[in-house]
Amino acid sequence: MTGSTAAPFTADDYRARMERAVRAAAETGLAGLLVAPGPDLVWLTGYAPTATTERLTLLVLAPGQDPVLVVPTLEAPDAAKAPGASALTLRDWTDGKDPYAATAALLDASGSFGVSDNAWAMHLLGLQKALPGTSYASLTEALPMLRAVKDAAELKLLAAAGAAADATFEDIRNVAFGGRRESEIAADLDRLLREHGHAQVDFTIVASGPNGANPHHDVGDRVVERGDMVVLDFGGLKDGYGSDTSRTVHVGEPTDEERRVHDLVRTAQEAGFRAVRPGVACQEVDRAARAVIADAGYGEYFIHRTGHGIGVTTHEPPYMIEGEEQPLVPGMCFSVEPGIYLPGRFGVRIEDIVTVTEDGGRRLNDTTREMVIVD
Repeated sequence: MTGSTAAPFTADDYRARMERAVRAAAETGLAGLLVAPGPDLVWLTGYAPTATTERLTLLVLAPGQDPVLVVPTLEAPDAAKAPGASALTLRDWTDGKDPYAATAALLDASGSFGVSDNAWAMHLLGLQKALPGTSYASLTEALPMLRAVKDAAELKLLAAAGAAADATFEDIRNVAFGGRRESEIAADLDRLLREHGHAQVDFTIVASGPNGANPHHDVGDRVVERGDMVVLDFGGLKDGYGSDTSRTVHVGEPTDEERRVHDLVRTAQEAGFRAVRPGVACQEVDRAARAVIADAGYGEYFIHRTGHGIGVTTHEPPYMIEGEEQPLVPGMCFSVEPGIYLPGRFGVRIEDIVTVTEDGGRRLNDTTREMVIVD
């Protein structure tokens, strides 16, 4: 993620997000938020530095004061071009000066601040040294739902990213699988995602045969064989918003057991989707999908959470997992992706991105969830 986001948001949109973040911080008892380069900064301002740098860049949000973006002087011209730049004040610092002293002047010397999770430790330690009376909490811990509820424009972008991933699947199911390496098929997925508008590809999992029993299999040079079940999981960013979908295909005709396990996962995925509605706790989506698999005797082979949020990143809160009591709210977007993984044999996973509506849920992926036979 470099430069400003391509998403069509105005300075007023970013101003509203920053105001929303300040209100949320105050309601949580925080003196403010400190946001380093990364997805939170992009979401709040539309700005990402053009290169990873050790120089301090930090957005300071606090009640009663205008937003301030502290930036290195050499990065200030790029920061000034960000879509949300007119909604904040730029304060630059030059090499040889102390950026922590400059930032400390903007902060309550005894306040508690939420800090974006990807802030560099050296910067946080520098602020603590400059202001020993301050304390800090990770933004994900303090405000986990900050980016969780999407507005209409964000939902449109997520739907477009989902449609692009669907088009990628429709194309990939027609390429040759048998006799080719996993890495070659993964390269096809990468190419197709980009052809369908993705600027960034985050993952292209191709897990064939026994490799399918590893949910995060690292694509290798195994040659896909006739009779293999193949888990495909792929996604990335299109116009600044994420896609993430999984389908499991089979090379040639499957066995009765393979069909039975695939149908079970499909039923579990449907149960998870049907559990989505406003006010329901996130954990209920996990429980609904997991119960189907457990009742069929495969509970020990479903080894991960049922879902994760998606937005300007492909993995973010909320999470569909036991113990997460956060209620679903219209506009939340997340995956529903149960799976069964039989060690040494094969795996099956089916995943859609789902958004919460006023009366239920809506899928952002529409490709078939039936087993697809490939060559």
